[in-house]
Amino acid sequence: MPETSAGSRTPEAAADGARRSLGTGPGRLLVALYGVFTVAAASRAAYQLIAQFDRAPLAYILSAVSAVVYAFILFSLVRGGEGARRAALVCCALELAGVLGVGTWTLVDRSAFPDATVWSDYGMGYLFIPVFLPVTGLLWLRRARRA
Repeated sequence: MPETSAGSRTPEAAADGARRSLGTGPGRLLVALYGVFTVAAASRAAYQLIAQFDRAPLAYILSAVSAVVYAFILFSLVRGGEGARRAALVCCALELAGVLGVGTWTLVDRSAFPDATVWSDYGMGYLFIPVFLPVTGLLWLRRARRA
């Protein structure tokens, strides 16, 4: 990394290091999981919206929304930096609210969801990873702020 004559890092090197901090260490696991969930949710939603839209439009639209949220968080984690960390923090909070809201809605009113979404039953169809992922992301992003 570029250093100044006093041995400290230049502002460019410090900014570059801050950008990389979100996807390093335990953040790599989050990047991998958000990558898998982005592809899984997007593929599922694309197929369902094209081939089965009339069967359960609300469920399929919510699956597409979850794919967009996962993709945005993935992009933010990979991009790094303070602005991306804050954006990912907001999106993880929204994701958690979505999982809890949709999860509760699917339990309370089963007739509204003739087919499951990624967030149905708090992500039971995905081994409850959709409910643990935003919590883990929030904890990691909070820790990354201090680093």
